[in-house]
Amino acid sequence: MALRLKVHHWPSRLAVGAIVLDSGLTKRAADEQAAARLHLFASNAYPLMKRLDARTFTKLLSYGEVALGAALLLPFVPAGVAGVGLTAFSAGLLGMYLRTPGMRQQGSLRPTEQGLALAQDVWMLGIGLGFIVEELSRPDRLVGKSKPATPVSQVTRTGVACSPR
Repeated sequence: MALRLKVHHWPSRLAVGAIVLDSGLTKRAADEQAAARLHLFASNAYPLMKRLDARTFTKLLSYGEVALGAALLLPFVPAGVAGVGLTAFSAGLLGMYLRTPGMRQQGSLRPTEQGLALAQDVWMLGIGLGFIVEELSRPDRLVGKSKPATPVSQVTRTGVACSPR
């Protein structure tokens, strides 16, 4: 597998990776009150989260953010893979924005002052989707693209390709 390190990815990967990694590391040290607030906020938007206790939820969220931040910062993680993680994470945050009362102005997608921080996470969704689209649209990944034929000069009588001498 060849690594496709692209210079134009690095500003986005470094900026987002550093922010997400820092957020995850900060949550590792969350006290009971902070964990309870995070859990309540997430549980109101995603009722399935109510099955977890606040401490476990916060610990899992911390691990997830650290893993995602590291994936964005490590050069051997393909941009497409990091993009899938970033897209899923930011879609979850935007889902909280859309589902939580008081985050948006009545009848609008425009954020209230309380919702501004979550609404701004749309930039992470854009970056993640950009990585995915670029990975899927690589010329060597396009559907229907065939492999080049073996030159006749490299085929022996048995039909097996060999290198010319």
